[in-house]
Formats: sequence, structure tokens, C-alpha cells
Amino acid sequence: TLQVGSVSCSCWLSMYRLWCPTLCAISHVMLRVKRLHKELLALQNDPPPGMTLNEKSVQNTITQWIIDMEGASGTIYEGERFQLLFKFSSRYPFDSPQVMFTGENIPIHPHVYSNGHICMSILTEDWSPALSVQSVCLSIISMLSSCKEKRRPPDNSFYVQTCNKNPKKTKWWYHDDTC
Repeated sequence: TLQVGSVSCSCWLSMYRLWCPTLCAISHVMLRVKRLHKELLALQNDPPPGMTLNEKSVQNTITQWIIDMEGASGTIYEGERFQLLFKFSSRYPFDSPQVMFTGENIPIHPHVYSNGHICMSILTEDWSPALSVQSVCLSIISMLSSCKEKRRPPDNSFYVQTCNKNPKKTKWWYHDDTC
């Protein structure tokens, strides 16, 4: 029998099984909080162009951020102001954040529904823990900046009436890379 300190192998293994889920959960929470703090500082100190963290949004919680965004100059969104809502689950960064436009002005774009949901693969199936809030923001800036015509997705009315409030629960069909 293997001895680990004064505990035999079979007892040590049962103790490991008892403690491991708790230790893993604590470790995962610490990883998420550390990662969110790191990304929050990066966003405050070096935000993507036209993006500003709404400081009030993070005063009470680290798991929900509002980012104020201004349309890039030289684009059809120049001078317009938008807000992005980021919600981070307990599985972040292994699970993508929930990201959507919120507030009074939702951009009119072929991949943005009138309820603020964004059809973008990195927000669901193409998410990687290597991505960050900044990289998501840059992708959204790029998506808006490359658009040549303001229009809603063709299924906007049906989608908005039938969708879940959480855009991550939508099974998106990515078929259009033109916008």
C-alpha cells in the first residue's frame, strides 16, 4: 500500500476525491477574478479606439461591464454612440462572455438585431480563452467599420419575437462574411 504521509493510498484517494472538486472550484474562481481584473486594467489603460469602459458599471460587480463605443471616423457609423454589455459567466475565460448592444442606440447592421444581439462566431462556437474583451471589442469595431449599408438582418422581426434573452442560447448560422 502506498503511503502519503501517515495516510494510506486508499484513504488518500478518497480524501482527494472529496477535496478536489472544492479546490478546483476555488481555483477556477480565482483564475476568473484574476483574469477579469487583468482585462479590466488593460481596458482602462489602453482601450481600443473609440471604446471607453463605463466606470459606473464595474463599481459593484466585476462580472458585468458596459463599454461605451463611438462609431469610427470615415465609416457610416461615424459620430454615433453605442453601448456594449459584457456579462461573464462563472466559466470565463473558458466560456465566452455574453456580449450585446444595449441602451438607446442599437446599430443598424446586417449582423446586429434590433434587440442588441450580435451574430458573430467568436461570441459562441469560435471562442477561445486566448481571446479577450479587447479582441472582442476590436472585432466589433471592425465589423461595424466594414459595413457599407445600414440594414437589419433579414429575419430580424421573427428573431426578436422568438429568441432567448441570452444571445448565447441562439444556434447561430454563420453564412455571411460580407459585412
